[in-house]
Amino acid sequence: MQLPEDSVLVRIFVGESDRWDHRPLYEAIVLKAREMHLAGATVLRGPMGFGKSSRLHTAKILRLSMDLPVVIEIVDTEEKIRSFLPVLEPMMQGGLVTLEKVKVLHYRAGGTGQAETK
Repeated sequence: MQLPEDSVLVRIFVGESDRWDHRPLYEAIVLKAREMHLAGATVLRGPMGFGKSSRLHTAKILRLSMDLPVVIEIVDTEEKIRSFLPVLEPMMQGGLVTLEKVKVLHYRAGGTGQAETK
């Protein structure tokens, strides 16, 4: 699968404790993106953050939070991302979803970690 240079990034901000269909929401979103054959998804866990409620979520020892921020990033063509958004909508009880245009420089599977020489 090739990914065009002009693609779209959807960034989804949720809480670590958010759930969908008895599983973590971030996991449900990534599995749905994979099922829909999107180019790729990454989940990032944040050590600190706040959202619309302004409630601080932090991993500091004195203020341990069980609901740390989680960001899911998915890149694909605009058409495929736009078709994913209606599927994502019912999963989102709260959080933030953003879209931005991106330039894809490389999209390839990993190898052995060593560069080929010819």
